[in-house]
Amino acid sequence: MIFRPIPKTNELIPVVGLGTYKNFDVGAHTPSREPLKEILKIIHQHNNAMIDSSPMYGSSEGVVGDLVSDLKLRKSFFFATKIWIQGKEQGIAQMEQSFQRMKTDVMDLIQIHNLVDWQTHTQTLQGWKEKGRVRYLGITHYQKDAYSQLENVLKTKQFDFIQLNYSMIEREAEERLLPLAQELGVAVIVNRPFAQSALFSKVRGQSLPDWASAGGLHSWAQFFLQFIASHPAVTCMIPATQHPHHLQDNLDTFKHPVIDHRIRLQMIDCLKSL
Repeated sequence: MIFRPIPKTNELIPVVGLGTYKNFDVGAHTPSREPLKEILKIIHQHNNAMIDSSPMYGSSEGVVGDLVSDLKLRKSFFFATKIWIQGKEQGIAQMEQSFQRMKTDVMDLIQIHNLVDWQTHTQTLQGWKEKGRVRYLGITHYQKDAYSQLENVLKTKQFDFIQLNYSMIEREAEERLLPLAQELGVAVIVNRPFAQSALFSKVRGQSLPDWASAGGLHSWAQFFLQFIASHPAVTCMIPATQHPHHLQDNLDTFKHPVIDHRIRLQMIDCLKSL
């Protein structure tokens, strides 16, 4: 696995983490939890792997907390969650609930989701960071129409992380946000690396080009993840899955070095031709 430094501290995290949207929202149903437990066993081998969740993801936070606690693997993971609510006291209550659900005393990263009441929550989180309850602060948005606002918030220099969507067919973040994050020393988490499966629909029935296979790529998922990792601003990506073999395929992407700029351009041309 390839590790990337968090710019503000140089702490290393694996370039592939794990998203929990929908796939970990299984409640107390034991059979549905078993493959998720296998997923956690697989990814924990790459120490400090990010698990990104949210109180908006149904039961996901609680399922993560239960399974990681059962496996006694809390020290193996970098826990990230979000806040998405108006008001100081409501925000505190939501974050306290996340701590309880994820069964942790310290949250590695809390992100203000979609910029909701970000100034209020930033003040709370800065206080919690000083007390050691939270290690890093982040800000997120998933809509390109909000990127100019996200850019302005990033320029306040109050955040350690930014999370956004970025894929081979959602490349708007390349224009300003990714270069700005690099300039300011802000870590970048990429969600929706497969554009919510739209990329797989685009290549359905198509074989990987010979030059990609010769370069060590064995699936379209690896093709798409290598492209994202090749951008120098990207710190971590968080593909979500319920299937252990899909996770293993994602992780195997980085048994090989990250592609260079020439191959990156070749990938863009390849996808355009399909």
